[in-house]
Amino acid sequence: MIAGLGPQEWTVIALSIRVAVVAMIAALPVAVGVAYVLARKRFPGRQILNGIVHLPLVLPPVVTGYLLLVIFSKNAPVGAFLEATFGISFGFRWTGAALAAAVMAFPLMVRAIRLGIEAVDPGLEEAAATLGASRLRIFMTVTLPLITPSVLAGAVLGFAKALGEFGATITFVAAIPGQTQTIPSAIYGLLQVPGAEGAVLGLVIVAVILAMGALLLSEWLAQRAVRKVGR
Repeated sequence: MIAGLGPQEWTVIALSIRVAVVAMIAALPVAVGVAYVLARKRFPGRQILNGIVHLPLVLPPVVTGYLLLVIFSKNAPVGAFLEATFGISFGFRWTGAALAAAVMAFPLMVRAIRLGIEAVDPGLEEAAATLGASRLRIFMTVTLPLITPSVLAGAVLGFAKALGEFGATITFVAAIPGQTQTIPSAIYGLLQVPGAEGAVLGLVIVAVILAMGALLLSEWLAQRAVRKVGR
């Protein structure tokens, strides 16, 4: 146990991991598809799509959070439709925190996976096509096995980014204890409380351990991807 962490702080840590995992799993399939399109396809508007994908990296996180609030709140058309049709609600719930984290992590995931796809020799895919394989079969049997380490590296990197997301999350779903309060928002809140230095330090240590572990794993997977494609 880390000194300074009580049941409330461990609840925050558990919620943060849950949000980051869900965000990563939800964003990964879309990231793979978009990365493939950007790496292999040439079409009008490709650069616009690339810009939209990377927009969360350059926009202030508060702006991203505000846009999510405008689009997915209960009073917004999209948010109201999702709740009425599928029973999905994002506003001021942990699912909203996962959505915000997924949006912020998405560009990093796409970039890591795209680099892996671009490293694959197109001749391998063309050879499979000459044998009559469909595009889906080529991707599943040729491309995907070669880029698996890149996909995993992107997933781990996305998890790390989602775990540390703050600005968009607190703007979209606030910091409700037990509901939407993740490690960054809990640290920010505790900094305003006299005598809470121990809890702050404990959360900081956990955040550093999780982030460093994810980064090291991502780097290892990226290096493995380079070696695998280079064979």
